[in-house]
Amino acid sequence: MNEAYRTTKIKTAQINQALGVFIFTFGIIITIAMVFTETFVQQMTDLFAGLVLMGIGGGMLWKSKQTLKKYKEAN
Repeated sequence: MNEAYRTTKIKTAQINQALGVFIFTFGIIITIAMVFTETFVQQMTDLFAGLVLMGIGGGMLWKSKQTLKKYKEAN
């Protein structure tokens, strides 16, 4: 495995990890914001959007941790 390739994979995983934290946190904020809405439809929309964002952010975190573990072990 090429050293430049491994370094690129690690940097990409670190960027994805930071993005995953941001998206996950944003999903939590949207889920909490559903308390402040007025109608049932707005609450369900906020709940669904928040859960989708938390799922995407969580998936990005999980995948980046696996990638970091894989390529840092090769060091």
